[in-house]
Formats: sequence, C-alpha cells, structure tokens
Amino acid sequence: MHLRSSLSKVHGLGPAKSGTLHWWSQRISAVALIPLSYWFIIFLELSLYAPFQDTIIWLKAPLNSAALIAWIIAAFYHAALGLQVVAEDYLHSEGQKIVVIWSIKLLFMFLVLFALLAVFRITLTG
Repeated sequence: MHLRSSLSKVHGLGPAKSGTLHWWSQRISAVALIPLSYWFIIFLELSLYAPFQDTIIWLKAPLNSAALIAWIIAAFYHAALGLQVVAEDYLHSEGQKIVVIWSIKLLFMFLVLFALLAVFRITLTG
C-alpha cells in the first residue's frame, strides 16, 4: 500500500523544469533595464550630437562607464533569455532545440565579451 498521492509523485517533473528561475531572471533583468535604458538613451543622444572627444571624456567617467557596462550585461542577458524562450516554444525537435539554445548562449556571451572589451579599451586608454 502506497501512502503517497499522485501529485507528490510528479511534483517538479513538469515540462518547464526550472522555469521559475528563468521567469524571475527575465523580470529582474527587465526591471534593471528601465533606469539603465534611460541612461543609455542619454548616451546615444550625446554620441549623435556631441563631438567625439566630448563623448569619450563623458564615457571615461566611472559612473558613466559602469552604467554602460551594467546596461550591456543586462540587455544581452535579457535578450538571450527571451530568445531561449522562443526556441523552447517553437522548436519541437529536442536535438535542434539544444543546439539552438547553446548557440544563442554562445553568441550572446561573445557579444557581451566584445562589447565589454570595447568599453574597457575606450575607458582605459589615455
């Protein structure tokens, strides 16, 4: 005689597996992007209308470079999470899904790396 209910046997074995962490990560990165994107729009406006040297000087300020680095990390992380959801929802072959999700993660990891190297190169050069 088994005293466990049917629900306790399947608890945590749904198709989402770790969906709660993914959901929260998307929400937290979205909330972080709200003030960072406001700052990023100011940076883009400065980049378009101010002289190049003024933009570089502005970007070399520690707060501005830190905000740009935070925006890069949050934006690319949020985009990678969103594309992962699209792949999980619309790809039905497990093998294809795994390849696409890993490709998305690698692509965005390299994009973040290149963007951060560009910021460091600008801020650390004299």
